[in-house]
Amino acid sequence: MGRLGMKRVWRWVAIALMTCWVAIGLTACNPDFFRKSSARGDQIVLSTLGDFKTFNAAFNSEFPNAFLFIYDGLLSENPETAKIEPAMAESWEISADKKRIIFTLRENLKWSDGQPLTADDVVFTYQDIYLNEKIPTDTRDVLRIGENKFPSVRKIDDRRVEFITPEPFAPFLRTMGGLSILPAHILRETITKTDGEGKPLFLSTWGTDTDPKKIVGNGPYTLASYTPSQRYIFQRNPYYWKKDAQGQQLPYIERLVLQIVGSTDTQSIRFRSGELDMLGELSTLRPEDFSLLKREEQRGDFQIQQGGLRTGTLYVTFNLNTGRKQDGTPLVDPIKSRWFNTKEFRQAVAYAINRDRMINNAFRGLAEPQNSPLSVQSPFYLSPQEGLKTYDYDPQKSKQLLQQAGFKYDAQGQLFDAQGNRVRFNMITNAENNLRVALGAQIKQNLAAIGIQVDFAPIAFNSVIEKVDTSLDWECILLGLTGGLEPHAGFNIWYREGGSHLFNQGPRPGSPPITGRTVADWENEIGQLYIQGARELDEAKRKEIYAKTQQISQEYLPFIYLANAKAMAAVRNRVQNVRYNAIGLAIWNLPEQKIAS
Repeated sequence: MGRLGMKRVWRWVAIALMTCWVAIGLTACNPDFFRKSSARGDQIVLSTLGDFKTFNAAFNSEFPNAFLFIYDGLLSENPETAKIEPAMAESWEISADKKRIIFTLRENLKWSDGQPLTADDVVFTYQDIYLNEKIPTDTRDVLRIGENKFPSVRKIDDRRVEFITPEPFAPFLRTMGGLSILPAHILRETITKTDGEGKPLFLSTWGTDTDPKKIVGNGPYTLASYTPSQRYIFQRNPYYWKKDAQGQQLPYIERLVLQIVGSTDTQSIRFRSGELDMLGELSTLRPEDFSLLKREEQRGDFQIQQGGLRTGTLYVTFNLNTGRKQDGTPLVDPIKSRWFNTKEFRQAVAYAINRDRMINNAFRGLAEPQNSPLSVQSPFYLSPQEGLKTYDYDPQKSKQLLQQAGFKYDAQGQLFDAQGNRVRFNMITNAENNLRVALGAQIKQNLAAIGIQVDFAPIAFNSVIEKVDTSLDWECILLGLTGGLEPHAGFNIWYREGGSHLFNQGPRPGSPPITGRTVADWENEIGQLYIQGARELDEAKRKEIYAKTQQISQEYLPFIYLANAKAMAAVRNRVQNVRYNAIGLAIWNLPEQKIAS
């Protein structure tokens, strides 16, 4: 979530230096470093809010991440045209029955260490990692066909790889585009060898304590160094496969510095002080920054690029898990679990949230109400005009729904359930994101108006992820998910056993079992529709299937969607050929970007 910069007007330098002084432990701000950086014409400086959790692409579940820069897949998706384009594979053939796909790799592909990249690497990546039951990777979910079937893969020769699917699988090509190819010559032994517990060494390979120079990739950059809580430095990959129209090897920019800046406020200050080359390149420009920066474009020597509404979702969700830990302790207080699992309760919360006020205040008018789990750019998106249910602000309807469900109000307007329990729960979000903190504060206020007490406590992002992925110890979360054009990319969110089935998460591989977890009929139905949608090759019929998933989602509200911000980034004029797009953001064409001479 990086940011851009302006001329070093003295007052902003003063502010930046003050920020460095008070936050040196968090951001390791070093003005000399940035003065040197801005003077160099062969690098750009971006930023992200926190340290990445892993350097192993198979275990990544966060955005942004290091793999955006150091890996490529077989194919790519052009965010401007929505077309599938060649990447590591120069071509592909699909059989008449749509169940056999042969990819042909480009000639003379190499890894960043100079070793050949061949079909063996592709087979290894899919067969030994992504499809290996001993490797707990969420990638298996997006490769799952039907209930529990997967493609098979085999090498034809050094440049050709054959995938066979047990049945037609409509999302196959778009799925391939987002999956990194990993180096067999480096990682094969970590699959075959095990630790003292009999687990593959791969599970502990390429953690963030790994020497970055040992991480071998095939993307435009390699990870040259990592200083925890300070920065990542990426160096141009001398063996990158991509070339421009004149035959010059890409990327043009020699070095990419990714500063770890612990708050969006500090990112904005650093951009304005000239320390960063982009603001919003890995996310979107904050609404509170837009009006100020728009006035300073010319003087600051940058431009604000816009790319429509951003993809992905921003939501509130309740923990619907009825399961218990090994020791019998419920994951969620049974009293609160009854509330959360009552459809009318969730609908009442949705009607109580004033999204128009949210858009006018927190988003400064630079957003629109969100109602669907699918991005508006997706051809499968169902709009309210096409029949998608919406929850316009209506606190009276909220109260009616609650009373119909057996809840009661006392003389002071406080809400109680039928057993006399005060309705009160905890809500968390990641503290580093000021926009989400502001939204959470408003939601707390909105729900107080219908008698619900919300204990809102922003915490560190890594702590949020630990609760979601590991302990499952949470009640209500305000978070976001990335989006795209292909609905099946969200299969692991909607399938009951999916690794990101956040609102009713099953046990993670290797984690203690959960007993008593139940899955609602509507929850199962959405998962089955996603399976059906992946099998259907007719685009019109697929749209009907995914329309039904959106209708069910909006009726039962596992996620209460909030707003879609306008996608924007501020880009310094010295960085040329940035084509900002809501789907690809500012980095999708990074190899073609240049520094003005």
